[in-house]
Amino acid sequence: MLFVWCFYSGSRLAARAQQLRPAQASRGSLRTMAVAVGDKLPEAKFRYFDSEGNMKELTTEQLSKSKKVVLFAVPGAFTPTCSMKHLPGFIDKADEIKSRGVDTIACVSVNDAFVMDAWGKSLGAGDKVLMLADGNGQFAKALGVDLDLTEKGLGVRSRRYALLADDQVVKVLNLEEGGAFTVSSADTILEAL
Repeated sequence: MLFVWCFYSGSRLAARAQQLRPAQASRGSLRTMAVAVGDKLPEAKFRYFDSEGNMKELTTEQLSKSKKVVLFAVPGAFTPTCSMKHLPGFIDKADEIKSRGVDTIACVSVNDAFVMDAWGKSLGAGDKVLMLADGNGQFAKALGVDLDLTEKGLGVRSRRYALLADDQVVKVLNLEEGGAFTVSSADTILEAL
């Protein structure tokens, strides 16, 4: 990997290097570092289906302004770990999480709203977990958690994580490495509340 140092008014800012993907080097596209505790959630738009079957759009601000929100992301709907452990854990613990002051629990994936809706219905998410589609990976990229799995035929996805945001500010961030599922569970979020 190549590293690009940021320059400002002729001086090098060594405090933070930004990674440049070799495939994007000719386009000059920079990858930012992952979101951190204390950062404001980046602005993005999600799509979802409401309880009446209407597709809706929701911005990060609408989701989290003046609210306490748990967001967790999965690499893909209907995938084994996501379907057997991650999403079911949040469905099962939703009442307990919300009893600790959380307004909304949302599952985010780089899938379309139709897939997220069908997946949520298949596992009984109901009104416990809001199923948000980050169809183009806009939110994942803005957070710095996009994951390029094109060599495996999966395209660009999101890394697995769970975060707690209070009034748009990240208070807890549990970001998984590789294909792990060790720190982003509903139980781990409950321990942080």
